[in-house]
Amino acid sequence: MKLRRQPEDFQVTELTEVHPAAGPFALYRLTKTSLGTPEAIQAVCTRWNVHRKRISYGGLKDRHAVTTQHLTIHNGPRQSLQQKSLQLQYLGQVPAPFTAAEINANHFQLVLRDMTAAEVQQAEAGCVTVQNSGIPNYFDDQRFGSLGVSGEWIARAWCLGDWERALWLALADPHPDDSGTERQQKQILRDHWGRWPECQQALARSHRRSIITYLSDKVKAGHPVDFRGALARISIDLRGLYLSAWQSALWNRLLSRYLQTVLPAEKLVGYDLLSGPAMFPATPLSAEQLTSVTAQLPLPSARIDHPEGLIGELLGQVLQAEGIELRQIRVKYPRDSFFSRGSRSSLIFPQQLTWAVADDELYPGKQCLTLGFSLPRGSYATILVKRLTGL
Repeated sequence: MKLRRQPEDFQVTELTEVHPAAGPFALYRLTKTSLGTPEAIQAVCTRWNVHRKRISYGGLKDRHAVTTQHLTIHNGPRQSLQQKSLQLQYLGQVPAPFTAAEINANHFQLVLRDMTAAEVQQAEAGCVTVQNSGIPNYFDDQRFGSLGVSGEWIARAWCLGDWERALWLALADPHPDDSGTERQQKQILRDHWGRWPECQQALARSHRRSIITYLSDKVKAGHPVDFRGALARISIDLRGLYLSAWQSALWNRLLSRYLQTVLPAEKLVGYDLLSGPAMFPATPLSAEQLTSVTAQLPLPSARIDHPEGLIGELLGQVLQAEGIELRQIRVKYPRDSFFSRGSRSSLIFPQQLTWAVADDELYPGKQCLTLGFSLPRGSYATILVKRLTGL
């Protein structure tokens, strides 16, 4: 099975009831192709010379896809913008910034390609099961793109005050998806780490080099090396990704332990996510079992009280395995970054789930399956694909 064979095979449309009226915030619809949300936002900032803090949006949308979402700019231009890979359509004015709270759901249209008749039959049977039993609401691997080959979470070192390690992980840790240029620049960092003037000279001009220049200037002025200040110079969007990645990984582990506790072992099958092993129900669930697996699980951070009962016990196990306490999951510096607060449903039910089978024009002799469905904000369509295909 192949997903994302071409960008049009993975389409996401953000659904909201926000409509233009009046106010100081310009509302836009952003459509992008094969481009991450942070990169699209940076492109808008550069083109319009807008400070990043004036822009607000509800969430990150897939890079390898065609996606539509909303954003606001405080006192933003009342005009549209079109560039390669993105279109920004001005919709009007609204009284408040657009945030995740304004997203009702996301609608997906996916094309699964290069499938055998048996694989299609399995996926169709899975669709029927999912309609009745739902799927675990895991964060999928897209959430963990900042995790390098070291397997260490940037946010963990950050919260523990290990500023140098956090910076090294953010700038120098290799990643399997690194381009040739990226691999070269990271190798320079690893080879010259600690020799900041030399490192500065060896790096190509980039945001990374500007951070190393900050450290180099400290050395040249005879001041202590300020790793904390250097970390704060990483863009706020990237720092936000580091926090959400680790918090999401902890939540995934909590959900997996929860399912293992409330369901018999023979009812479960494991999948390997970047956050760790994740358990899924292997067969349809009875009404009693559905009730037992349905819960609101807290996003781990120092902003919440430690839960009581079974969920609190399981969260304690997750944190102990991670070598950290709940009170330590907080950002001391800089103050513009913080962990999300709230809870997340353990189970979700895709709405308006449809599917259709056709001959695959890209893979002669094979079939493709087109799926249409809506999910709550923050839920991952690729988790549904894993459930349907067994990948």
